[in-house]
Amino acid sequence: MSSLSRFYNGKAVVLAPMEDVTDAVFRELSRDVGADLCFTEFVNVEGLLRGCRNARRKLKLAPVDQPTVIQIYGSNPERLAEAAHVAESAGPVFIDINCGCWVPKIAGRGAGAGWLRDPAAMVAMAKMVVANTGVPITVKTRIGYGPESEMPIVDLARRLEDAGVAALTVHCRTAQMGHSGAADWSWARKAREVVSIPVIVNGDIKSAEDAKRALDETGCAGVMVGRRAIDHPWIFREARALLDRGETDPGPTARERLELCMRHLQMNTAERGEPYGVRVTRRHLTGYLKGLRGAAELRRQLLFSDSLSECLGILSEALPHAEYAGASPAPFAASALTADCGLDDGLSTI
Repeated sequence: MSSLSRFYNGKAVVLAPMEDVTDAVFRELSRDVGADLCFTEFVNVEGLLRGCRNARRKLKLAPVDQPTVIQIYGSNPERLAEAAHVAESAGPVFIDINCGCWVPKIAGRGAGAGWLRDPAAMVAMAKMVVANTGVPITVKTRIGYGPESEMPIVDLARRLEDAGVAALTVHCRTAQMGHSGAADWSWARKAREVVSIPVIVNGDIKSAEDAKRALDETGCAGVMVGRRAIDHPWIFREARALLDRGETDPGPTARERLELCMRHLQMNTAERGEPYGVRVTRRHLTGYLKGLRGAAELRRQLLFSDSLSECLGILSEALPHAEYAGASPAPFAASALTADCGLDDGLSTI
């Protein structure tokens, strides 16, 4: 049985690694609404080994920040192995290698999904990282680079398991697809059928029903939620209710939406100070205020203030009158704020 079976038990709902999103604050909020396991933002191995401040920030895990996985990315096997050894000292439950980021400036340099251009090199790299690290090593990747007629993920899954990789997350699109088109979960099932390590299905998990259907169709050990969590972190609570008890969670109340927004602002500002802590919370506003009466005006006011006290005042004033404009909003796609741009200068998922 895999050493990771306590995390990946067939019903795990996991927060995906997302640049500029899955920091310590958002991981805490996600756990509070049901996430079983959380990934960090992407840690650039060169920045980490040079001691860059941003890389050090991403690597810092408080004792209560568990269970958390540190994800690293890079194009040099030796540097990845060295960085994994450094990351190990932060105390993650395991370390994940990003082999799926499709952003051209990353994949084009051989990191992220760039590894899919040479599966043999990718396997050799993974073997080297495993051999130099004392915690389990996992890989998150895509089904292929594209436009292969037959995706390499099935054979690659076997080879990565042989290299010592402890679990595999499969984003069920090619790298060239980015986030366009539909994710084909059947590839996660095919990979799962040929290995004994946990396989986690990722891509187009936008609701509790999606999570259950993905697990039912693939038999995977867990599902990973990415962009949907940015706008709607309650997806974790809703998925847990459906998977554990067969119940449909009614979704957040209007008051819950405003209260989580206030808490997120306070936590981000405590962590990063003003005005940056206020500004980094803005990407969540569309989702937090979704469907509320007066949401457009409320969002406009919040977008024009860098002051925590002003933002809290705006939300506090709205709180007693919080209600939906109509019915509670149905599941929706990730907003335009969740753009898939560069690793170190915007929001990104793999």
